[in-house]
Amino acid sequence: MGWTFKLHGGIAAVLGIVLLVLTALTWLPGALPLPGAKWLMAGVVVLLFPIFISALVRVFLTRADRQAVLMAFRCLPGRVQIGLAAACMSGVAMMILSTAGEENLQSAEVRDGRYFAFDTTAHSRGTIEVSLSQYQAVLESDQRSMLAIPGMLFVGAAYFVLAAGELRRADLRPKSS
Repeated sequence: MGWTFKLHGGIAAVLGIVLLVLTALTWLPGALPLPGAKWLMAGVVVLLFPIFISALVRVFLTRADRQAVLMAFRCLPGRVQIGLAAACMSGVAMMILSTAGEENLQSAEVRDGRYFAFDTTAHSRGTIEVSLSQYQAVLESDQRSMLAIPGMLFVGAAYFVLAAGELRRADLRPKSS
């Protein structure tokens, strides 16, 4: 596998794991790990699209089917396989736990010293006033999904790039007759 595949996959894996760790930190009691996460989300979006799209392009350029990509992933070292699988499974678990505990509130905001959130229940859709504790719970829930989804996409990009690198290496290997 070429060094560009390793670098691309490594950057995607590290960014994904960092975002998943930050997601896990939102469950700790106390203040949010990153209360002003607007700069973080802007950075994530700026990095996510080029890394993820180029990973998809790299795997599509191999012209391999899903089975071949899976087999190429299985050719990676065991630690890499286990690390990416653990990151993916932890991201899925955090998303499931996060959505299971939601109270149909999202998009918390402060207006004139009062706390509001958007209620998504079917019969009472709209912005409602909430308590400070509900406001903080909604902020943490929003932050979980804003960190976990890109984290899992970065891990997926690492999977695609590293599998494409293995496919490329197998294609370039001299054929023995």
